[in-house]
Amino acid sequence: MTASVTLLIGFLSYTAAARLVRVDQQSVFHEVVQDLRNEVRANHMTPVDFSSTAPGHDLVRPARTDVQVLGPDGDVFDPGRPGLPVEDADRRIAGSTAAGDAVEHADVRVGDDLYRVATVSLGGGRGAVQVAQESSDTEDLLRTLQRRTLVLMAAVVLGAGLFGWWLARRITRRLVVLTRAAEDVTRTRRLGIQVPVAGHDEVGRLGRAFDRMLGRLAQSEEDQRRLVQDAGHELRTPLTSLRTNISLLRRIDELPPGTREELVADLAQEALELTDLVNELVELAAGQSDTEPPRRVDLAEVAEEVAALARRRSGRRIVVRASGHTVTDGRPGMLTRALSNLVENAVKFDRDGRAPVEIDVAGPDGPGPVRVEVRDRGPGIADGDLLHVFDRFYRAADARSLPGSGLGLSIVREVALSHGGAPYAARRQGGGTVTGFTVGGARPHDEE
Repeated sequence: MTASVTLLIGFLSYTAAARLVRVDQQSVFHEVVQDLRNEVRANHMTPVDFSSTAPGHDLVRPARTDVQVLGPDGDVFDPGRPGLPVEDADRRIAGSTAAGDAVEHADVRVGDDLYRVATVSLGGGRGAVQVAQESSDTEDLLRTLQRRTLVLMAAVVLGAGLFGWWLARRITRRLVVLTRAAEDVTRTRRLGIQVPVAGHDEVGRLGRAFDRMLGRLAQSEEDQRRLVQDAGHELRTPLTSLRTNISLLRRIDELPPGTREELVADLAQEALELTDLVNELVELAAGQSDTEPPRRVDLAEVAEEVAALARRRSGRRIVVRASGHTVTDGRPGMLTRALSNLVENAVKFDRDGRAPVEIDVAGPDGPGPVRVEVRDRGPGIADGDLLHVFDRFYRAADARSLPGSGLGLSIVREVALSHGGAPYAARRQGGGTVTGFTVGGARPHDEE
């Protein structure tokens, strides 16, 4: 494309320049001929007046031209330098009775040169004057210009080609590196490879996006691996217990009635705990890949809905307090699940139930995160356990005898982090526990 444009511009430039030069030369020659015709019409002139030996001949001979004078019969009276050929038409003009009659010849060859020749009658049969302008020097000039134009076009095309090659190599070199990185990921299935990123153009942006994508995929793979490992570890205990109790069922007829009832009750409890564990695992996995679109959510309304459901299920008194601006961007389903887990934990551990479970939703007066927390008057959490309560499958020593899987608070953590916030837990003054999370500070990230 560059070569075509360069050739077109060069061709048009040369053509325009050549045309201007030729037109200018022709215009000058026609002016000289017209001046000569006006001169011989205005004055009674003879061949002697144009002779190179006549006094003042420089005043009547046109400048920068070759002049040859013809006699009445068309013979050369005063030859030009070089001498010009005389044709029949020139002889007729020499014998013409009218002053200023003229005939022109184009491309008259004299030796190795080309001339443009005009013959002008002196009138009265007195002869004529031939005026010639060399055109071969102009054509030589134009040929030189043509050669230089071709050289310049070739240099421009070559330079553009080299620059294009260098630029293409510079761009494609980084694309080749990215391609090799993608092929390495496909071949080795290792998502933690280092992707070289350089530049601020589209290729650089592509490299950074590819690097971030691999990082997200690697983190997702690590989360899935940890979830499978933790789930396998936690499922092993109830499954082993179930297997042991099922083996006892084969000898159920040999067991006392009381032992039978205990065995059936254990099976029912273990099945229930296993069901709860599987449900929470499903919720945790769904929370990691939730495709629910973010929208404006009023966390005070979410707290009221969660409190109403908890009252119906447990019969406990649940108090909701809200202050400030409690509307934020979030996924309603995930936020409802996180707050429900906090309330269920509070109800489960506050077994006496003499004080209400409190839900406090506090928003800022201006931009900032919204805080959601649940307070109870249960036994509280030991200082050594506060740092681990949001880990997967973690259960404090005092809670291991209670039903549960240890996944409820880890789901809270996942929801909080995905909404640009963080979970927290503390001992409550006067006894009990405060657990909660913040929402805001960043828009909840969508899964890519």
